[in-house]
Amino acid sequence: MADKNKILSAEQEAALRKPIDDAVGAVQAKIDALRKDGTDRVIEIQDALDNLKRDRIYTAQEKETRRAQLKKELEQAKAVEAKNKGEIAQLIAQGESAIKANYSAYYQAVKASSAEEIALAKEKYQAALAKLAQEHQETVSKLSDHQEIKDENYVYKNRRFDAKMQLAKDIQDAKDRRHAAVTHKFHLIDLLRMSKFTPAESMSQRWENYKYSFNLRNFLLRNGLYIAIAVIFIALCILTPIVKNGMQLLTVQNVLNILQQASPRMFLALGVAGLIMLAGTDLSIGRMVGMGMTAATIVMHKGINTGGVFGHIFDFSGLPVVARMILALVVCIVLCTIFTTIAGFFTAKFKMHPFISTMANMLVIFGLVTYATKGVSFGAIESNIQNMVIPKLGGTFPSIILWAVAAVIIVWFIWNKTTFGKNLYAVGGNPEAASVSGISVFAVTVGAFILAGILYGFGSWLECIRMSGSGSASYGQGWEMDAIAACVVGGVSFTGGIGKISGVVTGVFIFTALTYSLTILGIDANLQFVFSGIIILVAVMLDCLKYVQKK
Repeated sequence: MADKNKILSAEQEAALRKPIDDAVGAVQAKIDALRKDGTDRVIEIQDALDNLKRDRIYTAQEKETRRAQLKKELEQAKAVEAKNKGEIAQLIAQGESAIKANYSAYYQAVKASSAEEIALAKEKYQAALAKLAQEHQETVSKLSDHQEIKDENYVYKNRRFDAKMQLAKDIQDAKDRRHAAVTHKFHLIDLLRMSKFTPAESMSQRWENYKYSFNLRNFLLRNGLYIAIAVIFIALCILTPIVKNGMQLLTVQNVLNILQQASPRMFLALGVAGLIMLAGTDLSIGRMVGMGMTAATIVMHKGINTGGVFGHIFDFSGLPVVARMILALVVCIVLCTIFTTIAGFFTAKFKMHPFISTMANMLVIFGLVTYATKGVSFGAIESNIQNMVIPKLGGTFPSIILWAVAAVIIVWFIWNKTTFGKNLYAVGGNPEAASVSGISVFAVTVGAFILAGILYGFGSWLECIRMSGSGSASYGQGWEMDAIAACVVGGVSFTGGIGKISGVVTGVFIFTALTYSLTILGIDANLQFVFSGIIILVAVMLDCLKYVQKK
């Protein structure tokens, strides 16, 4: 039972808060007087100097005269600020002491009141439900017509819903009251210190805001899949030593192996993430990897190639190794970019769905590469190239991870700090509105495909070096599913305009780690597709639920 005596009225709460407000208010008045010709004047003059730079009314000479005058006034204001600094610091300490002395009793009373208000609201809700049920039973007992009974059931359902909404409102009002008591403390500190909080205070504010806005349903929609995957990994870590005679899954070497395998795939996921941001996709990634691997192996092949392209045998062994590495990278990027640009052009120009344009690319690329090379594998590349491009630092750390980190940083910068990146979000969210705003939807779409092609080319080049060659048309089959799935699991929405680079990185690591763990555990490769499929299905379901909720 709720204790109504603990519930504060507005007047009682104001009376509890009055000693704090009076004490801090008196101190604040003295601080404001000291800051008037000091700190406040410094801020005012600095704003005036900034505005003067953009002001086109004055001539250059008038600007210089005005600037000199403002700088002179600024020096005077800073002198006043420095003179009053010690006294202001003492007054701030006095104000903070007043808050510490009086705030705890005030907050604890409001917190207890809020808890009792919530308990009372729940009691009222249960009483309202019981009353509605009784009234409903009495009404139904008097009715005989089927339609009338149906209408009464409908009315009863609506009344229960109204009672539930009233409960939610009452609980939210109680939470608002407690939250206001917490934020009032930081408001007073904000006035005293001019928005300068300690790290602990900033963390406390963030934690309070998180608790205040926390919603279990939304939390599960955002993080339910990650929680489930974490549980799966924990289970795998427990099962592996049992099944594999003491072999540990969570070791430094295994983590490095996962990161090493994930690194080339990171380029592919980052590329397709931009297309998913535009509510599209790319089905040709795997075939582009095969094409890039084949081209890179041919250029960096050890000696004369054993296979030919359209019957021609290539021999790049006369070029320096470094030149062959650079040439292979350029060839991979150019080939992949040509095909992604074609798909991007058809998508943007003819409003063709990327599913169709990239599926056509997939078929064309696989057909051309297989026909040109007769489907053969081109063997190994020069043995020293791997140590030159992706050496193991300290003998254990795979430097290929650093290439992936660099790619993540660059794409993050493009997405978040460039006009193209902001336009990408705008076009993905609402292409019609973006077009009306003056954004070229065509340019943004083609640009996203070009960026994807560059990343595909770089990723296939790195994969070729990681695997020491062995390029063939069939290499990379199914990689498009891994890349797309990583983006979806990482929160890049197929509805467009929603996604973060951190989510893409998380998705790649999740899928690579899951595949690696299941392989170590001895799970059949075909069953691994089942796990991947279930994860994709759940991820897209959660994404759709979030989209429906938003709508």
